[in-house]
Amino acid sequence: MTTVEAGLTVSPSSSQLFKGASVSLSCEEDDSSAGWRLRRNTTRDNGTQCGAGWGRSAGSSCNISFTLPWHSGVYWCESREGATSNSISITVTGGAVILQSPVLPVMEGHDVTLHCKTKTPPSNLPAAFYKDGSLIKETTGHMTIHHVDKSDEGLYSCNIRGHGESPPSWITVTERPTTPGPPSTSPPSSSTSPAPLPVWLSAASVSVVVLLVLLVLLVRRRVQRKPPAAAVNQTEQR
Repeated sequence: MTTVEAGLTVSPSSSQLFKGASVSLSCEEDDSSAGWRLRRNTTRDNGTQCGAGWGRSAGSSCNISFTLPWHSGVYWCESREGATSNSISITVTGGAVILQSPVLPVMEGHDVTLHCKTKTPPSNLPAAFYKDGSLIKETTGHMTIHHVDKSDEGLYSCNIRGHGESPPSWITVTERPTTPGPPSTSPPSSSTSPAPLPVWLSAASVSVVVLLVLLVLLVRRRVQRKPPAAAVNQTEQR
């Protein structure tokens, strides 16, 4: 039931829409034989499928005209076997101002641009942008958040003086996928250790040393036992 084999995309991509806006939602499939269809939960219907009283189905896509605010809700793709895709929240407003923000989660490190728009031109009027109810910036028309991270996740809205305030929209930030680094290699040592001697060569060296020691002891013993030359001469004279 929870296996994700399709991704839901929205064109144009915006989590807020003016009443009467037309949008296409598509189930991008890994398996075209799974029979993916768009479904939604709103205040008026629960889990109904595209084409069943709302939207126009075109294969795995659904073209929707958001004519009423109660079309706001959660939309997702579902296969015949009951597998589901990611879900998205869309807000339809009858007000004069919307905040155009990413409808899908944003990956850490990416830039995000928020647009504060009025239903009628001009749409680049000075706007105040809010996060979690606190003012973060006043600028003209749009605001860019560079290299987003988890701290940028939250509830955003905007206000255009004389026109009104947008509904709030939640922006989700996902972690950047980690990639395994190259295997670590030890740097070559500046001094190379001598190669160990073969066992037989080491044993031979020990044997030679032992023989030399025995030979020295034998020579010293013979020298000590030999009588001095003067004693030999005296013996011959007698």
